[in-house]
Amino acid sequence: MTYIPKEKLVKGDQSLYKTVLALAARANELAQGAQPLVKSESKKVSTIAMEEFAAGKIRYEIPKTKGKKAAAI
Repeated sequence: MTYIPKEKLVKGDQSLYKTVLALAARANELAQGAQPLVKSESKKVSTIAMEEFAAGKIRYEIPKTKGKKAAAI
């Protein structure tokens, strides 16, 4: 079993929630046949996605909004 500490996945001011969403999206891509970006002994797509993220091979970006701010409710 591969253990990847949270500190390797969530760096600085990144959101844990957004990191998990990005990892889930990448795991889905791997499950549908995408080639892994790192060598892994694991066969689990979720573990491979975490290893890729920890190695810096994948990341997520927050899109910039164009001039409009969200209204506070």
